[in-house]
Amino acid sequence: MSQSPDFDEIIDRVGHHSVKWDGMQGLYGVDPREGIAMWVADMDFRPPACVQKALEEMAAHGVYGYWGDDRAYLAAIGWWMANRHGWQIAPEWVFTTHGLVNGTALCVDAFTAPGDGVVLMTPVYHAFARVIKAAGRKVVECPLVLNDGRYKMDFDAWDAQMDGSAKMLILCSPHNPGGRVWTEAELRGVADFAHRHGLVLVSDEIHHDLVMPGHKHHAFPTVCPDQPVVMMTATTKTFNIAGTHSGNVIIADPDLRARFAGRMAAMGISPNSFGLALATAAYSPEGAAWLDALIAYLDENRRIFDAGVSAIPGLRSMPLEATYLAWVDFSGTGMTREEFTARVEQGAKIAANHGPTFGLGGEGFLRFNLATPRARVIEAVARLQAAFGDLQ
Repeated sequence: MSQSPDFDEIIDRVGHHSVKWDGMQGLYGVDPREGIAMWVADMDFRPPACVQKALEEMAAHGVYGYWGDDRAYLAAIGWWMANRHGWQIAPEWVFTTHGLVNGTALCVDAFTAPGDGVVLMTPVYHAFARVIKAAGRKVVECPLVLNDGRYKMDFDAWDAQMDGSAKMLILCSPHNPGGRVWTEAELRGVADFAHRHGLVLVSDEIHHDLVMPGHKHHAFPTVCPDQPVVMMTATTKTFNIAGTHSGNVIIADPDLRARFAGRMAAMGISPNSFGLALATAAYSPEGAAWLDALIAYLDENRRIFDAGVSAIPGLRSMPLEATYLAWVDFSGTGMTREEFTARVEQGAKIAANHGPTFGLGGEGFLRFNLATPRARVIEAVARLQAAFGDLQ
């Protein structure tokens, strides 16, 4: 019997090459020895013991050559998708990329040409727009509608925007930063929208394991089996091993698979042995038990943070259905973006992601990472309440 994970353990990450902690001073002006890092989407927790054991076994062997015989790795992915998501996959559908930002870039390269448009439902994960623009493509922003504090899709408005220049759509499911778990009806609407406009559909489901109790994520192919889709999944967010830069692009459709394989071959991409070893260990019954404990812990962090933020007049935390990322609306304060951001960074000494980096609709928001020991979440709430104390 493995030991229960200790998510309350405070692990000092300062000075250990953590972009989340060592980068906050330069980007946000928040001293990591005084502040709380709540921006980059990685967790301040150790991974499951089975993952640590796999790494220790590699170190004990002491030879770090090229990875071969990936049957156990592919079987672990297949087992996880079937058991956690009800999705049956074939091993030959799986491509391993250097993380899913790399996977996104490869999709842009494989399925579009310079000058083409790529549709994003904004606000959405900022790296999408970054790689699209860097590749010489244009971002087509289809804004989500804020309805009673939750994001909704507006296909009629989006249809009116389409001029034929867009060739690909990237869906973020579950949604980052809004924390939405899309319904089956919404996913079918996305499939219809992509079909109407001839868009290659890419579904980034990196947060699909991090779903709060009472909600259910639907893997896109289980809802829309007839819609060709490029699925992107990973162990990295689920098990806090983002530094392995390992992700999976899973493609059932033969034509899309052949096009993607061509770009992988042309770029000479092969997997990182550490990422494959750790992923194989993580996608296991022991990894699943650790994840169940993690979700329960994150759900309580969410409850504490939301209650504390909601007690501040003018602030509203979007209901978190999935991910560990709270999307907080400051527009009710009547403050400018510069003013409320300064109160968070200089007053509360918290580094949080700026809303506008996520695209249209993010102007009045900040994103807070709740995947940290509970004592830090409680401290962050107290600091925010003090920083906005004049509103209470």
